[in-house]
Amino acid sequence: MKMKELNINYEQELSKLNTSNKRKVFEKLSLAALGAIPWVGGVISAMASIPIENKDEISNDLRTEWLKEHEFKLLALKNSLEEIVTRISNFGEEIIERIESPEYLQLVNLSYRIWDESATEEKRKFITNLLINSSGTKLCSDDVIRLFIDWIKNYHELHFKIISLIYKIPYINRAEIWRNLSENLEPPREDSAEADLFKMIIRDLSMGGVIRQYKPTDYNGNFLKTKKQAVTRTPLAKSAFDSSEPYEITNLGRQFVHYTMNENVSRIEEKN
Repeated sequence: MKMKELNINYEQELSKLNTSNKRKVFEKLSLAALGAIPWVGGVISAMASIPIENKDEISNDLRTEWLKEHEFKLLALKNSLEEIVTRISNFGEEIIERIESPEYLQLVNLSYRIWDESATEEKRKFITNLLINSSGTKLCSDDVIRLFIDWIKNYHELHFKIISLIYKIPYINRAEIWRNLSENLEPPREDSAEADLFKMIIRDLSMGGVIRQYKPTDYNGNFLKTKKQAVTRTPLAKSAFDSSEPYEITNLGRQFVHYTMNENVSRIEEKN
């Protein structure tokens, strides 16, 4: 897609939003998103100012080289806004008040700052899902949503793979996590960089309250004390790829999965 065409299509899509029956809502949503990304206005202005009569002049224009670097992000931004608008429209009139609220628009602004800084499509998709799902459900508060935004910003794709794996396979241990993530069935040396990285990710998620070692609970959700097992004397420390202690995702981590990795959780609270 040529940059001039991208500019025209982008403006057409914004125009479509403004002519819908939810014009006021979508204008606020778009302005909150675009206001978080400082380079958008400069890109659109530069596109409009590039002469199209002289192709040689365009190809040698320094502005064109600068615009090429932003072309992919601008198209991704357009697609993200389109997806949010389309999927929010399916939720019904009852969420319009939520979308127009200052609290939600602040979430949109904060989210698109992180969206702009994200280096992968996966993180941008998480942001899009989070904004859509947080507009149509009350599974957790906006304070928790902001925490989820921080997780998307700070965690690496390897963190998200482990979160997804533990969510899908409850009570999985470290050795099984490694086998599911690595092409090598045999774990590396305990003093290797791979082992250090694996331990760091597990530690990050555990300290962040996303996952934990499995603990049985009673009917009221109170954690039960576990019997201490006899300690086998060994000169070796516990392996990074230990197979004796299972892990589970916390309820907070489960909410994160629902909001960011699922396409639509707008009615989860009704099921609960």
